[in-house]
Amino acid sequence: MFITGRIKDMIIKAGRNIYPHELEELVGGVDGVRKGCVAAFPSKSGGADTERLVLLVETRLTEPDAIDALRSRIVEVAKVQLDIAPDEVVLAPPHTVPKTSSGKLRRSAARTLYESGLLSEKGSTLWWQLARLSLSGFGNRVRRLRRWIFDRVYAGYWWTLLVAIAAILWPVVVVLPKRQWGHQAIHYLARAFLWLTGLSPKVVAEGPIPARNVMLAGSHSSYLDAVVLSAVIPGPLSFVAKEELAGQRVAGPILRRIGTLFVRRADIMGGVEDTRSVLEASLAGERIVSFPEGTFTRMPGLLGFQLGAFLVAVKAGVPVVPVVITGTRSVLRGGQWFPRHGEIGVHIGEALQAEGDDFSAAVRLRDAVRARMLALCGEPDLAVEKVSLEATPMITSQRVS
Repeated sequence: MFITGRIKDMIIKAGRNIYPHELEELVGGVDGVRKGCVAAFPSKSGGADTERLVLLVETRLTEPDAIDALRSRIVEVAKVQLDIAPDEVVLAPPHTVPKTSSGKLRRSAARTLYESGLLSEKGSTLWWQLARLSLSGFGNRVRRLRRWIFDRVYAGYWWTLLVAIAAILWPVVVVLPKRQWGHQAIHYLARAFLWLTGLSPKVVAEGPIPARNVMLAGSHSSYLDAVVLSAVIPGPLSFVAKEELAGQRVAGPILRRIGTLFVRRADIMGGVEDTRSVLEASLAGERIVSFPEGTFTRMPGLLGFQLGAFLVAVKAGVPVVPVVITGTRSVLRGGQWFPRHGEIGVHIGEALQAEGDDFSAAVRLRDAVRARMLALCGEPDLAVEKVSLEATPMITSQRVS
């Protein structure tokens, strides 16, 4: 929304500033002119190099001689009172000057009517303007309807395909004797799902991902992120997920079967134990995938990072690879289950290694990884905004005291 004043409609002619409302009020007082039905606007129609001052005036007069006399009076009044003469006075029948629903003049619409040559006796009537407006909006309504139908057909197809693939994947992963085979099945079926739904991601990799002993830190903006990473990165991946998922009837068995590492977010003592389990998996050579933001929001932006994954990387001596996923928030937003078609991208950065093995080294590694991901994602820094909002009451209270 752009809020403007009357200066927005100001007309500059021969170096003078002309305010339309002043001229309109003056001309509205001339006998034969419908009061409140005068529009003044500039125009460069006809190939003119400078703006011309045009008056669109409504009148009930129909006789040619009376119309010519009224036009002369309008020009004379403008010359005497404002020392300026309009370049053209268009006399039109009632209900020609466009107005808003509240009765205010629409000068830009009047200018469009004038420059399009529609201010004839036929083209200036109200019914003709409304007919043209309806016809001009018909194409937009058709496009919106077509988009509405496409979105719902696509969403139905998306969910049907997802359920069908899940029905195949669940028994395959649970029954296969080797965990690696389960990961291969997930990889190929995830790729097939994204391809069939038109969501195949564009991947940019700054370097290869180690086959073992690595921590992948991914940006998190949708439930679809894990599917995208499974499709993009072949081989076993150990995702770090919240403990609540382990108890789900459908997802739980698959997640446990592929070696998902569950963590407790609210229980401090349990969280310490879970971090130890993640460390043991890292020392065993697992490729661990962590979403250090911990959650995602509908609002674009990168949240603050939790430190747990970086403490594990420092203690295990493994590098951290920043992975930025874009587009999934638009495809499947948080709090909604209505998928939309869109473009997905994955940028795999260079691996970063911690300098040291203490707590401060983990903090430096976290900050370095986050800075790199913030530069790649192109979204605002929500951690800075949160700090600013939390600091505002403290500043206020200090000023008051």
